[in-house]
Amino acid sequence: QVQLVESGGGLVQAGESLRLSCATSGINFYWNTMAWYRQAPGKQRELVAGITSGDSTNYADSVKGRFTISRDNAEKKVYLQMNSLKPEDTGVYYCNAKQTFSGTVHWGQGTQVTVSS
Repeated sequence: QVQLVESGGGLVQAGESLRLSCATSGINFYWNTMAWYRQAPGKQRELVAGITSGDSTNYADSVKGRFTISRDNAEKKVYLQMNSLKPEDTGVYYCNAKQTFSGTVHWGQGTQVTVSS
């Protein structure tokens, strides 16, 4: 059974930091591109950051220089370090795994991040 479990969300003030974690099971972690998406109220889900099995990363323009995605293949976890948070970063953050060869996608249940001004 595939599970992606996010943790680390919460309520912070603008300028503060949070670190999100996503623990996975039931997937061949190394052969998955991992990503974080977020969805703000009334908006579509958007890509925040992604990281391949070769550690290539990509970021949404809105978070470049503030957020860092990383992965631990041994622990089968992916992280999102979020610094200098802004109110517009508020939303539900979802962990996403996409299998390199089959394209199969799995999602976590999401974790709420709220940034107050």
